[in-house]
Amino acid sequence: MKDNNDMPGHLARRFQQIAVAVFHAEAEAAGYDLTPVQYAALAAISANPGIDQVTLAGLIAYDRTTITGVVDRLVQKGFIERRASKRDRRARELEITEAGRETLSGIMPAVEAAQRMMLRGLNADESEELLRLLRKAIAAGNELSRAPFREASADVAKTAGRIESDRDG
Repeated sequence: MKDNNDMPGHLARRFQQIAVAVFHAEAEAAGYDLTPVQYAALAAISANPGIDQVTLAGLIAYDRTTITGVVDRLVQKGFIERRASKRDRRARELEITEAGRETLSGIMPAVEAAQRMMLRGLNADESEELLRLLRKAIAAGNELSRAPFREASADVAKTAGRIESDRDG
């Protein structure tokens, strides 16, 4: 029987525990109350203005039913707003607020520090190799996940581009 330290599932779970603990510690030390998933959602909404919750869930590889709670907390914190979609009355579009933009910008040094800390036992080449191998394993197993990663549709990208050009004009 294999030792847990030789099992990829065990190692992935342990690395996830460490990653979450490090993120929380760095964010808290910087004065932010944001979870890793809330950060990922906020960053995705910032990069994709007008995104709907289902697309957001796919972009950050998060369960569709659980994303509602994440969005609710970001709305409560004043970081995003939910708006009725002009294209589909059943859908809700998400927009980052000024407070959300400020938080995203302000927390970046803590996020970057957390990333460095997670890889602190590795040299630069080893870090790159670990990331390459993780991306490869994740891509190969993406469809096995209960919350697979999904690219934003071209329609979302076009809408986001229209929103940006509307703001500029």
